[in-house]
Parts: sequence; structure tokens; C-alpha cells
Amino acid sequence: MDIIDAIILGIIQGLTEFLPVSSSGHLELGKAILGDNSIPEESLLFTVVLHFATALSTIVIFRKDILDIIKGILKFKWNEDLQFISKIALSMIPAAVIGYTFESEFAELFGNNIKLVGFMLIVTALLLYLADKAKNTNKNVSFSNAIVIGIAQAIAMLPGISRSGATISTSVLLGNDKTKAARFSFLMVVPLIFGKIAKDILSGELTYTSENFTSLSIGFIAAFVSGLFACTWMIALVKKSKLTYFAIYCIIVGIIAIVFSSLNS
Repeated sequence: MDIIDAIILGIIQGLTEFLPVSSSGHLELGKAILGDNSIPEESLLFTVVLHFATALSTIVIFRKDILDIIKGILKFKWNEDLQFISKIALSMIPAAVIGYTFESEFAELFGNNIKLVGFMLIVTALLLYLADKAKNTNKNVSFSNAIVIGIAQAIAMLPGISRSGATISTSVLLGNDKTKAARFSFLMVVPLIFGKIAKDILSGELTYTSENFTSLSIGFIAAFVSGLFACTWMIALVKKSKLTYFAIYCIIVGIIAIVFSSLNS
């Protein structure tokens, strides 16, 4: 893979994993712009590396929260930390079940399906707009909320539906505190990313050659650094109710994607 391509795709993944504009949708758009020939057979490994980078950036940003949660769990009491982990586990179930059951069906939706990406970006825009208009509260995510948010995360497997946008918007529309909604959204995806990475590694489908080392390393660094920036920025934006700007962006990009797809069909 070309070094410039690796940097571009790394930045796209790092930014859009946290910003509510759909990382999968933007990666599809990025691949379409770069051209399929620029994405080699090793793209699965490259994708895994990028997701690993964004997972690490999440851990770095929330390192204090994660350490506090671990300390709380080690007390072996049904405290707030153990309840939080239990809610995270609950939220993973819908995505894990739906992802495993319909893996091939979801896979068919990827691969230059630009028109679908465009329509789903518009759906993402609607969710963001509604969430931005919701009143802020001090409410924590409940167990029932965790399941509903998990369903939203499962739906976000569709290219063009933002995972962070769908989960944060759903949480806020359920009446939860916006900052706590963002925190829950970002932490709930870490176990899923590592689970997906483990699955891909164990599947034996990943191929690595020494020639890929440079592009993989540069892509990893680009995704990690941009992920740190995007995660921090997104928390501040959610707290200040600035999601409408991303809603407008998603509508514009969605319309462009639909027009682009129609002209090239």
C-alpha cells in the first residue's frame, strides 16, 4: 500500500471512529476515491491494525476511568464499577449476536456500496439532530438503557450509520447525561474491537509480509494520533451540544455520495 494512502486511511479511521460521521462509511468512500487497485488483498490486516490503534487511543483517553473500574471490580462487591462493567457486557450482546448471525449479509453491504452509505449518513444526521435538541440531565445509563444502546450499536454495522453517533444519540434520547453517554459509548466498543480482532486472527485470513510493515506502522500511528484528538474533541462537543454541525456534514456528504453513485451507475 502507498504510504500516502496509509496515512489518509489511518486518519479517516482515527477521526471517524469517534466523530459521529461513520468510520465504515468514510472508509468505503475513501477506498472509492483512492480506487480499488490501491487497496491490496492485505486490506483486512490493515483494517485490523487501524481498529487496534483506535481501541488503544480509547484506552489512553479513559485510562483513569478504566483503572478506577478495575480497582472497583477487585473489591468483589456489587458496586458502581461492577454494575458499569455489567452494563457494558449487556450492551455487547445485540451486536455480537447480530454480527455473528448475519456476518455474511453485512459483508455484502460493503464494497463500493456508495448509495447505501449516502442514505445511511442522512439517517445518522437525523439522529444527531434529535440528540442535540434533547435536554441534558444527570441520569446514568441503566441496565435497560444498555440493551437499547447495544441494539443501536448493532444497527450501526450498516455502512454509513455512525456507531458513536447512533449510540450516543440513543443514550441521550433515553434521557441520559450527555457526557456519561459519550463515556459509555466509547468504552462499550473496546471489548467488541478486541473481540473482532481476536476472531480475525484466529480465522487465519490475515496475511502479513515484511513489505507491509511500513504502511501498517504508518497507518497505525495516523489512526492512533487522530483517534486521541477525535475522542477528546468529541466528548467536549457532546457536552456543549454541538452535534448539529455533524448532522449538517452528514447530510451534505450523504447527498454527494448518492449523486456520485447515481452518476457512476
